[in-house]
Amino acid sequence: MLSFGVTVLPDPPYTRLVEVLQKAEEQGFEFGWTYDSHILWQESYALLAIAATQTKKIKLGHCVTNPGIRDPTITASWYATMQDVSNGRMVMGIGRGDSSRRVVGLKPVKVDEFERRLRMIKDLMNGRKVEWNEKELELTWVRDELPDVPMHVAGYGPRALGVAGRVGDGVIIQLADPQIIQWIMATARQAAEEEGRDPDALQCIVCAPSHVSDDIAEAREQVRWFPAMVSNHVMDLIEKYGANSDEIPEALTDFVKARKFYDYKDHSRVGAKHGEFVTDEICDRFCVLGNTKQVTEKLRELESVGTDQFDIYLMTEGADETLAAYGKDVIPEFTGVAA
Repeated sequence: MLSFGVTVLPDPPYTRLVEVLQKAEEQGFEFGWTYDSHILWQESYALLAIAATQTKKIKLGHCVTNPGIRDPTITASWYATMQDVSNGRMVMGIGRGDSSRRVVGLKPVKVDEFERRLRMIKDLMNGRKVEWNEKELELTWVRDELPDVPMHVAGYGPRALGVAGRVGDGVIIQLADPQIIQWIMATARQAAEEEGRDPDALQCIVCAPSHVSDDIAEAREQVRWFPAMVSNHVMDLIEKYGANSDEIPEALTDFVKARKFYDYKDHSRVGAKHGEFVTDEICDRFCVLGNTKQVTEKLRELESVGTDQFDIYLMTEGADETLAAYGKDVIPEFTGVAA
């Protein structure tokens, strides 16, 4: 059964993030996420701690954090602490680091080091002993009665998806194109199987903006920033694998040919100039747009290709209206429970 999440920017005032997560909880959303980019926005590690004390049942985490901007033992200890504070409601989304690292002049964490750090974080935050820097470490205060904090790994390329399959509990996919989703999950699940893990246990978390409106043209203008954001990762793939690589599907790489620039000052902002190259077709493929009937149809399509969770990137205008529309007309279609 498809579950629902929402990602809220850690923009000031910080009370707005808390308010939106509370509203999402009331509307039947199961997951509440935020970004981790400490220069562009407020420090989300602090804000999620506040949100945990102001909510009751919604699961909380980053979509996504990374293991390279803070010491990874701090990341592990913070999630373990928050699992205690939230009474078992934490879930981790983690990637190699885009805006969080690039804005301060660092590149994303290299894939081999990414995997090494993720293996350590996953064990350490869940109370298991690890060897790190030639030291044996253990968070002896982790509460045994709480469930493990799941780790969902974000990636687009074959090597990062290999890490997701070998280490992660799920894959975070920042686009809502069914064709690309199927390729991503097949790649990650192959790695899981080769590692001796159950490939079917790997969850599929799809993240994208959703703007509920009868005016499809207006909805597209609300989301052009999003495929432009995805293009940052695609450009990294092209640099590594080449523009015509058999390892990466054309459906993922073709749209960036018209890209001219990207300005992190407008990262995830409606109306960003760097999104002007994004076509209507790409908006429709990568996002979930239209009236509630059209939105539900797209979500049914995502569900049919194995999506476990749809996470709204709530950076468009009319955020409260979007939450209300999902709570009243969309989520009940999938849960069978009247709003």
